[in-house]
Amino acid sequence: MEMREGYDVIVVGGGNAGLCAALSAREQGASVLVVEKAPESWRGGNTFFTAGGFRFAYSSLDDIRALIPDLSDAEMESIELDPYPEDQYFDDLMRVTEDLADPDLAMLLIRQSLPTMHWLREKGVRWLLMFGRQAYKVNNKFRFWGGLVLEAVGGGTGIVEAQVNRAAKDGIEIRYGTKATRLLVDQKGSVTGIEVRGPEGYGSIPARAIVLSSGGFQANAEMRARYLGKDWDLARVRGTPYNTGDGIRIALEVGAQPFGHWTSCHAVAWDYNSPPYGDRKVGDGFQKHSYPLGIIVNLQGERFVDEGADFRNYTYAKYGGEILKQPRRAAFQLFDNKVVHMLRAEYRIREVTKATADTIEELADKLEIDKAGLVRTVQEFNTAVQDGPFNPAIKDGKCTKGIRPPKSNWALPLDTPPFVGYHVTCGITFTFGGLRVDLDGRVQDTENRPIPGLYAAGELVGGLFYNNYPGGAGLMAGAVFGRLAGREAARFARGGRRG
Repeated sequence: MEMREGYDVIVVGGGNAGLCAALSAREQGASVLVVEKAPESWRGGNTFFTAGGFRFAYSSLDDIRALIPDLSDAEMESIELDPYPEDQYFDDLMRVTEDLADPDLAMLLIRQSLPTMHWLREKGVRWLLMFGRQAYKVNNKFRFWGGLVLEAVGGGTGIVEAQVNRAAKDGIEIRYGTKATRLLVDQKGSVTGIEVRGPEGYGSIPARAIVLSSGGFQANAEMRARYLGKDWDLARVRGTPYNTGDGIRIALEVGAQPFGHWTSCHAVAWDYNSPPYGDRKVGDGFQKHSYPLGIIVNLQGERFVDEGADFRNYTYAKYGGEILKQPRRAAFQLFDNKVVHMLRAEYRIREVTKATADTIEELADKLEIDKAGLVRTVQEFNTAVQDGPFNPAIKDGKCTKGIRPPKSNWALPLDTPPFVGYHVTCGITFTFGGLRVDLDGRVQDTENRPIPGLYAAGELVGGLFYNNYPGGAGLMAGAVFGRLAGREAARFARGGRRG
């Protein structure tokens, strides 16, 4: 491929958001370069490590079928799912973020979600129903729950492969092992290019517009400690080791406005013996997300969260932080034989840290949980479980009474051996603090003026997620804001709209 001295648009970061930005800018006729700090063997950023779920608004099964045209009539007959209208998406996002999400950014995400799903399909991403992760079989039908129904074929790996292949087809250049170290600006404060450190050392590349999409600071232990607080430097990193906040830093250096929830992040239950960073063979398999079917205890054998407060995809992103607060940053998810067959596939990987026992006492010994504390907790929990029908596909109201914390749904006594326990810790996915952008994807300075030629997308956009996060909204936001930022950057670069 011909190497250029300058480009219309340079995209910093080659995950879902960055590749969407690159593809979108190319659609507008722009010459596009993607610089990716990681080597090609680590391509795809955090996207590679996701399950590939996208949360989007839809009004009927016809919307789903339009995205999966080869869905058979028999498959259609086997599923039950409710519409997920835009107002419900908005309500869910506001509820889990405690009404802090920027409403304008939220509505942009939601209104562009379905059109962007079709756009991704045009770019080569294919979709399938999330039977294994987001549905339970009830009365011989797969009942989908929690507003999340589709994932990309091949998960995160499939997304990256489809987008990289399309980028090559469209003539988009990607330079791996190339880190953006500084934004170049002129006397007027307009962006004119980037300084990079590549395989041959330092250099500068001119550009008319830049899209920053290099992720949050979750892989930077110093920034985690500085912004997230005590012990966050000890959290496991679920994904790439290369998301160290570089894009945020170089933007702040030219006067960009920090925005969003800098002291919060997406963090989940993650296998206790997982490596410090993501394993590209295991992918997201270290996660453990079936906890609503059982109980979670700490080393003292004490429960510390309401496992049934809501559907998994509305609680999992904040419960990792609760685990980090426990002794030795550890917890145990416990289940009995009534529900083991319902556990997600990640509980059956070879690398899992687990123990099985015929009694609660024996399970405590094997997992090194305080025996008296665990026996007392299980007895109190079992006694507190109220009668009523159990249905994992709805919030069934089958709860406990008289114990703290309660379990608000799906409360079943642990009384059917063998019992199984899984040892988990906190795995951080991405951080919520970042840059402020407007509804054209333009990065704002500290005086709420756009920095000419500078755009942003993906994890480093602040203002969408606070305290918590609805599952599937991250990839969707990356695609929506990536598509937007790439389009607007290209138009600006080619002399169209303001910048």
